[in-house]
Amino acid sequence: MPAGPRKSHGRRSIVATGRPRELMADSAETTGGWTARVITLFPRVFPGVLAASLTGRALETGLWRLETIDLREFGAGRHLNVDDTPAGGGAGMVLRADVLGEAVEHARRDTRHASGSWPTILLSPRGAPFTQRTAVRLSRTQGVTVICGRYEGVDQRVMDQFAIEEISFGDFIMTGGEIAAQALIDATVRLIPRVLGNQMSIESESFTHGLLEHPQYTRPVVWAGRRIPEVLLSGHHGRIERWRRVMAERLTKQRRPDLWRAYCETSGRDPEEDPEQ
Repeated sequence: MPAGPRKSHGRRSIVATGRPRELMADSAETTGGWTARVITLFPRVFPGVLAASLTGRALETGLWRLETIDLREFGAGRHLNVDDTPAGGGAGMVLRADVLGEAVEHARRDTRHASGSWPTILLSPRGAPFTQRTAVRLSRTQGVTVICGRYEGVDQRVMDQFAIEEISFGDFIMTGGEIAAQALIDATVRLIPRVLGNQMSIESESFTHGLLEHPQYTRPVVWAGRRIPEVLLSGHHGRIERWRRVMAERLTKQRRPDLWRAYCETSGRDPEEDPEQ
């Protein structure tokens, strides 16, 4: 069968509207840049939230590209079946190896020699947890191919054949991988140079240095009887930075003991000690 169609979003290809755009031909203006290819049974849910705000603006201006590949177009038989019952019995359905394998081959058509610079990822609850470190790693590749899982899972032979990496967004189950795919792409795209605009804000975000972010305040100075901490109004940059670091350490110890232990291990600290007063 002919290669399945794809919907490509890039410069001039998408605007932040509630309605999906029609397939647009590639042009010289949309080539290059970090690219996300998404294999999904529901291509019309993309770009979704990715068309909004900074990621949407970066998509329009060609800082990154989004391509959706409709898995149904690779389906088998008259009804374009993409799934079948599990070998050995059991509940639910499993995505077929021949169908998904052909879609992955199509997605890899011009990336076969990219090696680790273009990973193929399955969003799966049994995968490694997605972290800020994962987003940084992916932002430094040429692009990613993301498979949105459905039903009970994917035929393991496809995973083994293409050395597909599994990534999880938490210890819970969703009906499919499309929402998680948009989250993964959003977290990655914002790290691409010039997308965020102010790279300094990335340096102070949660997880960047192994800690949760310190509390943030803005105007008015007094609201509902609550006042912005005086140190933030002092203009003393050294004291402000010290306060922010201590607050970040306290929050991390209280809310994420796992992150606090890892932070202490890398910085030679005792996890039982209290952050500076």
